[in-house]
Amino acid sequence: MLKNKTIGSMLIVAGTTIGAGMLALPIASAGLGFTTALALIISIWALMTYTALLMLELHQHADRDATLNTLAKSWLGKRGQYLANFSVMFLFYALCSAYIAGGGAQLQEKINNGFSLDIAPQVGSIILAIVIGTVVTLGTSKVDKLNRVLFSIKIVVLASLFYMLTPYVHGQHLLEMPIEQGLILSAIPVVFTSFGFHGSIPSIVKYVGLDIKTLRRVMIAGAALPLVIYIFWQLISQGMMSQAELLKSSGLPGFVASIASIANNAAVATAVNLFADLALATSFLGVSLGLFDFFADAFKKGDGNKDRIKTALITFIPPLGFALFYPQGFIMALGYAAIALVVLAVFLPVAMVYKQRSSDKGGYTVRGGNFGLAVAALCGVLIISAQGMQMAGLIPAIG
Repeated sequence: MLKNKTIGSMLIVAGTTIGAGMLALPIASAGLGFTTALALIISIWALMTYTALLMLELHQHADRDATLNTLAKSWLGKRGQYLANFSVMFLFYALCSAYIAGGGAQLQEKINNGFSLDIAPQVGSIILAIVIGTVVTLGTSKVDKLNRVLFSIKIVVLASLFYMLTPYVHGQHLLEMPIEQGLILSAIPVVFTSFGFHGSIPSIVKYVGLDIKTLRRVMIAGAALPLVIYIFWQLISQGMMSQAELLKSSGLPGFVASIASIANNAAVATAVNLFADLALATSFLGVSLGLFDFFADAFKKGDGNKDRIKTALITFIPPLGFALFYPQGFIMALGYAAIALVVLAVFLPVAMVYKQRSSDKGGYTVRGGNFGLAVAALCGVLIISAQGMQMAGLIPAIG
């Protein structure tokens, strides 16, 4: 049973991580050169895996159902708890609102085309929110089962896409030197948010139990799978076009049209769109599960049916409302996603682990000592600086 949960939890981590943002990676890294982009992706993966392990170091001394709300209060006091709660709610409500608005529009289009109907986009958003909300309310085991099915289909679609595009990869494109070194700062926030899965860690701890050895395996393998897929995706996308051609792609639609044209295969665009739909669904499941368990902990709700329904309403009604009546508001908030994620996935784990180690509680300790904590914090400062420079218009916003 534990082995079954371990595999499922790895796929929840990978499914939450591999969102539709993956499709933006080639555009974000255009102009860096394959080698530079690869180094950046591996560096961000190492940072996020390290801070995920820091979270396990914290969870070993807490209750099984503890979330960032409880952990931050224990180690950083009320101010730390308020900062943690604001970061989680801001980031996750923004993501859920964007998923409901974007996914609802896609679902509405498919229903209209498939059944010759003419329903409004808002209906698609409501249907999507009800389906995902029902699965999350039923529990992590149901999320695990649905995620396995969706993730398996997603891997088949990706494998098909790689198979169709591999013959068009040219080695000389991968050896091209960077066109513009400064673009690396623009790429950092996009790559960083492509490895965001930390909000689902408390849900996985609650699901698997406080078995640190198993949880460590879940985090490392769950984060490694997206890394491998991202590297393959970079190999193919950057190998098909020169850096100059990638830079000329007019956003994601232009990039998809370019690779479909090079492969001379309309099925490529269909496969990319299907992948985007599946990626949105698995990411939405992981993010909303993390938010659901966060609210259950924050409001001290139990696992009874009435309590779970109340928690589901708090989790899904606000983002659904924004998606229906003010979608641009929270989609604009996604511009700040990297900053909220740095606080959530880097600064808070580093600060809490530093305090915990000072109290000398013992147990599992991530390697690297205080030097590792300092390096992670500096990386967080760099990511926020890059995001701030983008928002100030000092460097281009891409991806």
